[in-house]
Amino acid sequence: MSDALLAELTLGPPIEAGAHAAATASALARADREGLVEVALAHQDSPIGVLTLAATSAGLVRVGFPREHDTMADELAVELSPRVVELPKRLDRVRRQLDEYFAGRRRDFDLDVDLRLARGFRRTVLERLYEDVGYGQTRSYLELAAMAGSPRASRAVGSAMATNPVPIVVPCHRVLRTGGALGGYGGGLDVKRWLLALEGAGGQLPFDGSGGAQPSFEARSS
Repeated sequence: MSDALLAELTLGPPIEAGAHAAATASALARADREGLVEVALAHQDSPIGVLTLAATSAGLVRVGFPREHDTMADELAVELSPRVVELPKRLDRVRRQLDEYFAGRRRDFDLDVDLRLARGFRRTVLERLYEDVGYGQTRSYLELAAMAGSPRASRAVGSAMATNPVPIVVPCHRVLRTGGALGGYGGGLDVKRWLLALEGAGGQLPFDGSGGAQPSFEARSS
């Protein structure tokens, strides 16, 4: 059955299966139950554009910005496993928490994060960032280097931020240059400014009296 399921997921359900959407959904559910889906994909509308999300059995492994929409699945097939399948249900919790975050109703993510795509010191830096730099806070590259145990490694911290596989959730937007300059950001500096403002660290995004965000960012699709 496993081989048949993999073929069905690759080629689509047979014509005699009836309604293609229902047949595909059934095949996906069976594949997931049988452990054939090693990387699940979903897409998430957001004020900063459509995000591409990926998860393994260990947790959220990638968050892709709109410019990565057409390439991320192929990259994951090379980096992790060829068994990459669109399976939004596997990412329901992630999508719900992102919705809450963008609406200004969530300050902390309660998610398992799989950082296998970051190795060595870069992974240590991302773990410190995820665990110790909270909503509305910022740190400099030097400060984060010290938190990760290597005070002189600000350049390596910059590399870790530039290659962060799980932006937003692992909040590299909160890391600035010494003196407060933005530095770089994989999603673009306008997105970095918007995220900081959403969290009250940028001073540009208006908030209503109930604490909910009123985004003014004009989302881009590419």
